[in-house]
Amino acid sequence: MLNPIQLEEFYQEYFHNLSKWAHDGILQVDLPMLHELGILESLQNTAEDLTQYFHVIESLEKVTLFNEQFVIWIVPKMEEDTPITYVLIALNHEEKPTLEVVFSTSGVYNTPKYVLKVLQHFLIDMLETEATLLSIEKNQS
Repeated sequence: MLNPIQLEEFYQEYFHNLSKWAHDGILQVDLPMLHELGILESLQNTAEDLTQYFHVIESLEKVTLFNEQFVIWIVPKMEEDTPITYVLIALNHEEKPTLEVVFSTSGVYNTPKYVLKVLQHFLIDMLETEATLLSIEKNQS
């Protein structure tokens, strides 16, 4: 598993070069996105926590969550007097995490409830995608 120094180095590389690493760009969380992902319906269910357990590293700049499958950086920023939270989600591979999704929240959507619900959605989606790819690989063998 990657150590905290390596995680910091990858964060610096990814965050300062998002245009290079975020292949789908930075997804903006807004009402249409929440509706499209089906998150609005699930907001009533507050008992659902993140389905993963994470190690946590907190600093003044960000919170880093990591486990054997994922590395997540939650980065609060102020841009033109507007608080924005960036979330970078990477698959944790032994040699290097692979940045998969970057999203940001601002305005009324910049609350822990929305950040965690959107994060949860993407983690589940990534797990399902990885399981599908693994199944395809096994069937082709």
